[in-house]
Amino acid sequence: MPEIKSIVRESVVSAAPDTSLTDLAQLMDEENVGCVVVAEDDRPQGVVTDRDIALEATAHGADPSSATAADVMSEDVVTVDAESGIFDVLRAMTDAEVRRIPATDSDGELAGIVTFDDFVVLLGRELKLLGEVVEAEIPPYEHT
Repeated sequence: MPEIKSIVRESVVSAAPDTSLTDLAQLMDEENVGCVVVAEDDRPQGVVTDRDIALEATAHGADPSSATAADVMSEDVVTVDAESGIFDVLRAMTDAEVRRIPATDSDGELAGIVTFDDFVVLLGRELKLLGEVVEAEIPPYEHT
């Protein structure tokens, strides 16, 4: 079974639990990402998405300059081993109802992140290759 190593993003945007929501939003903007992995000692503690920040700051009235990542991050963060198979990761994402999942190394340290979008891109590439194989095997269409 293919492993996620082929699609895991090793460059992960992360922040400490005491990072303010304002700083998280600025970091997401600068890095052009929709989430930040909250980590301590390079170990994932949670995930904060742009949606988490928007809801906390607007719907719940939190002060973005004083509310922190720890206040809004997902609790009981779900991670996968960087050596995991693709289907195992998809199953973990489905079970946890998340679109982004941190990958860890054998020591439990942050090794990367995998997103639902990464799987969509992978599927698109695989379907393109499959289409090329099928196309090579069928006779050309005759147009009248």
